[in-house]
Amino acid sequence: MFALSKTPLALGAALVASTLAIAAPAAHAAGTLNVAITQDAGSWDPIDTFVTWWGSVGSNIYDGLTIRGADMKLVPGLATSWEFLDNDTRIRFKLRDKVVFHNGEPFNAAAVKFTFDRLLGEEGKKGPQQSNYNAIGKVEVVDNLTVDFHMKQPDPVLLTKLAGYGAMIVPPKYITEKGDAYFNEHPVGTGPFKLAEYKPKTSLSLVRNDAYWAGAPKLDGVNYRFIAEPGTQASELQAGRIDIASAIPLGMVATIKKAPNVKVVTTSGPVAVVLRFNTKSGITANKEVRKALIMAVDREAIIKQILLGYGKPIASFQGELSFGFDPDLKPLPFSQAEARKMLQAAGVKMGSTVQLDFRGTDPTFREVAQAVAGYLQGVGIRTTLKPYETGVLINDIIPSGKTGDMFHFVWGGWTYDYDNTAYLMYHTGQKWNPYDSDPALDKILESQRATYDTKTRQAVLRNVARYVADNALELPLYSQDTVIGVNDRVKNFAVPGDIRYRFNEVTVD
Repeated sequence: MFALSKTPLALGAALVASTLAIAAPAAHAAGTLNVAITQDAGSWDPIDTFVTWWGSVGSNIYDGLTIRGADMKLVPGLATSWEFLDNDTRIRFKLRDKVVFHNGEPFNAAAVKFTFDRLLGEEGKKGPQQSNYNAIGKVEVVDNLTVDFHMKQPDPVLLTKLAGYGAMIVPPKYITEKGDAYFNEHPVGTGPFKLAEYKPKTSLSLVRNDAYWAGAPKLDGVNYRFIAEPGTQASELQAGRIDIASAIPLGMVATIKKAPNVKVVTTSGPVAVVLRFNTKSGITANKEVRKALIMAVDREAIIKQILLGYGKPIASFQGELSFGFDPDLKPLPFSQAEARKMLQAAGVKMGSTVQLDFRGTDPTFREVAQAVAGYLQGVGIRTTLKPYETGVLINDIIPSGKTGDMFHFVWGGWTYDYDNTAYLMYHTGQKWNPYDSDPALDKILESQRATYDTKTRQAVLRNVARYVADNALELPLYSQDTVIGVNDRVKNFAVPGDIRYRFNEVTVD
């Protein structure tokens, strides 16, 4: 999302992509970083989104009361300290002094109260973030630099949630005067960069916030381009027109590694990929059939052949960095012979058909879906592949319970805590749980939210993962490594696994 350039800097000869010839690159601007992300979030209001790409931009415009760096450590942000009071029913935050929003409006306790009143009120109901913060009963201003969060119930993940998305602090006067619709396209925060220009569907530019409370960033600005096709991002990186490609085709990784002046950076990320089941109708209503379908698919081969090794097998809807991950929980083994026996025992006829819904804009997963169809064919199940636009699938088809027998789901787990995935996917009444209502599972999920004790929570979350695996609510595929391309001119860049970039310390040659 950001960045303006002012002084042109001539580049050397154009790099040539191996897959297609590319013209000479446009000149870089001194001190300006050029970043490609997959999509325009559409609104830059923190309460309107849950998509990763918003975080790639919003983390530079806004600050939360806490901040989590690329090293995953939680540190003070707009709050300098916090303490739990009244048997953990009240959390008191001391706020940073002499901080101003990009429009010159002062940051204070009133701004924090306004942010959370808005998030938990009628405006927040319009977006997907409110449910992440419903444990908060109210925010009380104690004095200009002190606020108390009165909790309706414990939320052991709250401090991490305050570092991202809906909890980003927003300016009361600006929003009140300009209105929510204007704010969507003209965001104002306290972050290290401020908006210079936004061209919907095309680009977003930021400039350095010289008044930033933690010290002015070293960059003059950041230019974001919205490039949906990973192949185009890779080509633009090789041509020198962007400095960071946030999504590149895995098939082009080897080529990019050989190209001059660019490199591939990989790290473990929070993204997990599964195929969830329609447990209400069709053959997938039978738990034993679901287990058979899981065993019919060789996930290790998919990781090796399609992901080229940039992923890890999973037994639950989380990767190894997630709090609650259980290394002792193993996926059901690949065995088509056993799968055929189980299907026969369940009375499933050879040639039965299942429908697999998936995000059609994801070229890598299209190959995965085709591979899954091939494996299911091997046990006598025909698969109809049905692609959707991502927004249609996750906001309409899944919540309304209109999916096929299996549906593609990707979750970033931005809190790196299994609660954020498991509660939203399995608890009765949640948006992305259209088929299941299990009082026993609801009770387990609720119990880990009732305590701040980490050992207790870890044990409960591992129990949730085992319960879900025992009931075969999904076909776990893999956790996906974060793979991005970076120009060598980018220095001091720590790559966060969830690509919520913070460019405070970054420089460019």
